[in-house]
Amino acid sequence: MFTKLTKITILFILALPAVLLASDGSAINSGDTAWIITATALVLFMTLPGLALFYGGLVRSKNYLSVLMHNVAIACMASVLWVVCLYSLAFSEGSAWVGDFSKAFLAGINQDSVSGSIPELLFVGFQMTFAIITPALIIGAFVERMKFTAVLLFTGLWLFLVYAPVTHWVWGGGWLSKMGVIDFAGGLVVHATAGISALLLAKALQPRNGFPDRLSVPHQPGMVMVGASMLWVGWFGFNAGSQLAADGQAAMSLLVTHISASVASLTWMFIEWKKNGKPGLVGIVTGTIAGLATITPASGSVGPIGAIIIGFSAGFICFYMCGIVKGALKIDDSLDVFAVHGVGGILGTLLVAFLAAAQFGGNAGADFSALAQLKVQAIGVVAVVVWSGIATLIIIAICKALTGLRVSEEEETIGLDESEHGENAYNLD
Repeated sequence: MFTKLTKITILFILALPAVLLASDGSAINSGDTAWIITATALVLFMTLPGLALFYGGLVRSKNYLSVLMHNVAIACMASVLWVVCLYSLAFSEGSAWVGDFSKAFLAGINQDSVSGSIPELLFVGFQMTFAIITPALIIGAFVERMKFTAVLLFTGLWLFLVYAPVTHWVWGGGWLSKMGVIDFAGGLVVHATAGISALLLAKALQPRNGFPDRLSVPHQPGMVMVGASMLWVGWFGFNAGSQLAADGQAAMSLLVTHISASVASLTWMFIEWKKNGKPGLVGIVTGTIAGLATITPASGSVGPIGAIIIGFSAGFICFYMCGIVKGALKIDDSLDVFAVHGVGGILGTLLVAFLAAAQFGGNAGADFSALAQLKVQAIGVVAVVVWSGIATLIIIAICKALTGLRVSEEEETIGLDESEHGENAYNLD
């Protein structure tokens, strides 16, 4: 008969390998896993239904369902392509420029596969939600006038030629990652890519009929606010989830995300108030999105002071960029994708070079050189913008040749809900 002490000793010895395995980071951590499962759901929630409602409320009622349809279709397409080969192209070793097909159809990944302290299957799912929302952001540039067939073709090609390579450059061990670029949650990967592509696509499509003077105001501002609020909540998974751990840095990321959004919202509201005489609901929540987009690349590096600076910069600069794009450039980027997401993502990517420093409450360390980091950040911005721009022009040319880009004038007048999808959002009979 074993004594009680002997039994405890034997159990401890048997359990010791598992304890050691967990301590060196090679085993799955249940706390981290639970948090990233939650974060994955939050990021999907940003697109469905958050972004769908935000964009849907901004368009005219005859195009409302088309915006919802675009969001759902893009989410489904991106999900399938991600599993087929996009995850492999983004996160397998490959070269400095793009991954290979070694993990196509998730080959070699099973329930026991680990990425850091979470299951690799969960990492696949978390990153999938980023691949869903990024092309969905571009919807705001082409609402009310782009063929649905062109939307599908453009999105599929864009994910292959723009999103997967840039993701590999920054997050998949590619050349920008090795250079030391800071892009915690997607200032370059998500917002800069979507922003510049949206601008070029809007230019190619030409303005909507009546732009800019005879277009009606958003058909449902309340829905815009609800969608923006969903995006705000989901962004905690977007930024804090990118830490891929349930720890203090994730908590700081969540906090600075909220601070930046709040400051940007107030900044936008007061500028609009002074300019138009009244503060508007659509304006304040547009400022929210600008603040969220701008803090995204810096959310893993800055503290509260940095978040306040970023939020104010986002609210001020993105507000005036909306006017420049539509007024000076006369580009009908209908829902301000470039001015809010593109400019915001680039702005945050550059500001982090200074705000990550310890004197601003950042966590970069005592030997951090702001100017040296700014050079790296600038190289990252230029590379991503140029690559995204060139690839987008190629994709636009392909779409023009195969499907055409724009619906007919008659279909545009009727509205895309009926002409493209045979449905109406509001049946009042």
